[in-house]
Amino acid sequence: MAFRQEAAAWLSELGSDQWQRPYPADRLLKTIDAGTVFMVTDADATVGTITLTADAEDGLWTPQELDEPSMFVNKLTVARTHAGRDVGGRLLNWAGERAGKAGAIWLRLDAWTTNEALQRYYLRHGFDHLRTVLEGAAVNGGPRVSGWLAQRRTGPAQHGFTDLTEIPIPMLDQSSGAEAQAASLERKIPEIESQ
Repeated sequence: MAFRQEAAAWLSELGSDQWQRPYPADRLLKTIDAGTVFMVTDADATVGTITLTADAEDGLWTPQELDEPSMFVNKLTVARTHAGRDVGGRLLNWAGERAGKAGAIWLRLDAWTTNEALQRYYLRHGFDHLRTVLEGAAVNGGPRVSGWLAQRRTGPAQHGFTDLTEIPIPMLDQSSGAEAQAASLERKIPEIESQ
C-alpha cells in the first residue's frame, strides 16, 4: 500500500486527481492472492509493480472485444527512486510477452481519462487508443465507470528482466473461463538484472 501511496502523492504534485482516493486494501489483497500482481526488484528493493489479468473492467469493453484473447494491465507503478529508467516501459514489454505466451493476442488497458501525460506515455509504448468511455456511458451495461482504452499486440519483446516466473498456463476460452484462467496464473517475481 505504501508503494501506491507514494505514487498517489507524486500524481497529486503533478496536479492529477488520479489515485487520490485510498485503494481498498481488501481488493488489493484479492489481486495478490489471485496471483495477478507482479513485482520487479532491484537488489532487495521493490521498484515496480504491475497487475496482469484476464479480467476486464465491467462496462468498458465491447462484447466483440471480450471475445478476443486478451489480457489487461493495470496498477502499473514505479518507485520514484527508479523514475526515468524505463522500468514501466520494460514492465509493459514483459507483460505483453507473458500475455502472448498465455495465448492472448492483445494487451489492453484503461487509463485515467484526465491524465493526458499517462495517455501519451502509453502511446509512446506502442499502445493504440481505441476510445474514451466517460462516466455513465458504459458500453455493456456495466457500472458507472470511465476509462481511456488502449491496446497493443502481444509477443516477444525486449525487457531486460531476469524472469523468475513460471511459463504461463495457456488461456482458456475467455467467454467461459476467464475466472479459472486468472486463478491459474501464478505470481512470482521478475527481477531487474544487475546494473
